[in-house]
Amino acid sequence: MRAFLILEDGTVFSGTSIGSEKDMISEIVFNTSMTGYLEVLTDPSYAGQAVVMTYPLIGNYGITPDMESKKAWPDGYIVRELSRMPSNFRCEGTIQDFLKKQDIPGIAGIDTRALTKILREKGTMNGMITTNENYNLEEILPKLQAYKVGDVVSKVTCEEKYVLEGNGPRVALMDFGAKNNIAKSLNQRGCEVTVYPAHTAAEEVIASDPDGIMLSNGPGDPETCVSIIKEIKKLYDTNIPIFAICLGHQLMALANGGKTYKLKYGHRGGNHPVKDLSNNRVYISSQNHGYAVDGASMDPAVAREAFVNVNDGTNEGLSYVGKNIFTVQFHPEACPGPQDSGYLFDRFMDMMKGAK
Repeated sequence: MRAFLILEDGTVFSGTSIGSEKDMISEIVFNTSMTGYLEVLTDPSYAGQAVVMTYPLIGNYGITPDMESKKAWPDGYIVRELSRMPSNFRCEGTIQDFLKKQDIPGIAGIDTRALTKILREKGTMNGMITTNENYNLEEILPKLQAYKVGDVVSKVTCEEKYVLEGNGPRVALMDFGAKNNIAKSLNQRGCEVTVYPAHTAAEEVIASDPDGIMLSNGPGDPETCVSIIKEIKKLYDTNIPIFAICLGHQLMALANGGKTYKLKYGHRGGNHPVKDLSNNRVYISSQNHGYAVDGASMDPAVAREAFVNVNDGTNEGLSYVGKNIFTVQFHPEACPGPQDSGYLFDRFMDMMKGAK
């Protein structure tokens, strides 16, 4: 069946329908990873977005047990070529069947490199995937321009708190759309991890007397998380060690007078170089974000820049002055290097031990 991708600037791509056949309107973003498509599909940070994979062949090792959450989150999926015959000893099915089961519409057979160039030149745009060959551009374009991602943190967070048992430090993980490997990375180091829904009051977390607090990744515009930012400021005001990733990094900055802004087309992929300013070493990082912290907006008496993106100089992390708090924009729980930035979890462990 034919399918069409319509961008809000009026550009139309024609291809083949994959996955669900329903119509979809969403924000169109691109990811440059060569592998890890299942981790991309199950990353809650993609809620409210449709993902373009720039690598030309997707699905060649099928669906494996490497899901980052219980379901897939993107609104749509856009690929150049979808592998119909996956081959891998861990394969449990095809990506086509997975998309149908998850009710995600998609399109294959389009020039994803050309599409990515448009998004890089004009910036992230909204778009529509449809199988309706009689689509009316005059009706569709106003709908695309009106689309807003909205409150997606409430959509992706857990419904109630739960505990991953461990014999070491007790960590409170605030779930703003957390990838499974964040809790797993802590659990593997012996931590007892209690996962809290995003809108949990700070008083409840503080009353549990955790050894450390983790603020997770998540989707959407950080400035819309007004009530969460207020609770994070209360957590900041304690002496509990805090480590924050991605959206958590942005929310902590906003809670302390910083500003965030939307990037032209975001950072999404498994090959982004970041420099640790404490040792001037460069690490290969996995990233997925459309917003960034304005490092210059932070009061130097509150926080100093700890990491920068080597490609474009944007802020990739902050270290808070006089506090056991550090935050990063990238994903140290992912494995692009493959273990380049896993040391940050060890730094958090040392911070919790030192705070006792």
